Amino acid sequence: MVEPETFSFLADLAKNNRKVWMDEHRVAFDDARRNFTGIAMTLHDYADRFDPMVADAKSKPKQSYTKLFQEPRDRVGRSLYRADVDVFANAGHPAEDFGYYLHIEPGNCYAGAALFQPSKAALARLRARLVDDQEELQEVLSDPEFKTMFPSGLMTRKELSVVPDGFSGDDPAAPYLKMVGLGCRKDIPDALLLDDDVIDLLIEVFRAARPLVSYFD
Repeated sequence: MVEPETFSFLADLAKNNRKVWMDEHRVAFDDARRNFTGIAMTLHDYADRFDPMVADAKSKPKQSYTKLFQEPRDRVGRSLYRADVDVFANAGHPAEDFGYYLHIEPGNCYAGAALFQPSKAALARLRARLVDDQEELQEVLSDPEFKTMFPSGLMTRKELSVVPDGFSGDDPAAPYLKMVGLGCRKDIPDALLLDDDVIDLLIEVFRAARPLVSYFD
C-alpha cells in the first residue's frame, strides 16, 4: 500500500523542509506522488465494498491527495512543505464534501472519514447540518460499531476558542461548531500500511465511518 521509500521521503522532508532540498530530491518526490496516486486508485477500486456512491463517482486519482507545497495562507510555522499526506476516497471534492481518507505520516498514520479543510461554503453547510439534526448525529456517534472503531468520537485539526458568530454557545452542537472541519480517525501502525492486505482493514474502518458520511451528505 505505502512504499517504504515514501515513508523515508516524508521523514527526510520533515527534517529538511527547504526548497533546495526538495529540488535535489525531485526523483524521490515524483516516486512518492506516484505512490499516492496508486493508493487513491486502489481506494476507489475497492469503494464498492464500503460506499457505492464513491464507487460510482468518477475517479480522479491525481486530485485525490493533498499537495506537499503549502500556500502562504495555509502554512503552519515557516515550513514550505507538508511532511504528511491525506489520500481521499470521495464522491465529491475533498474541500467541499465529507468523505473517506487515509492520512500518511511517519509515526502518525490513521484513516477514517472527514471534511478537515473545508472551503468557506462547505464549512457553512457543515455547521448548518450540525445544528439542524443533533438527534441523528448522536445516533451515529453512539452506534456500537462506530464507538468501537472511533472511541474518541469526532475530532478536528483546528479549533476556535469560541462558537462562531451566528450560533449560540448554549446550542448542544456548540463543541462541534468550534471545529473548523471535523471527522473521525482510527490509528494504523506504519508497518501495516507496508502490506497490501491492509486494504481489508481500511474497508472495515470506512464501513464503520459510512453513517457519518451519510449524515453530512
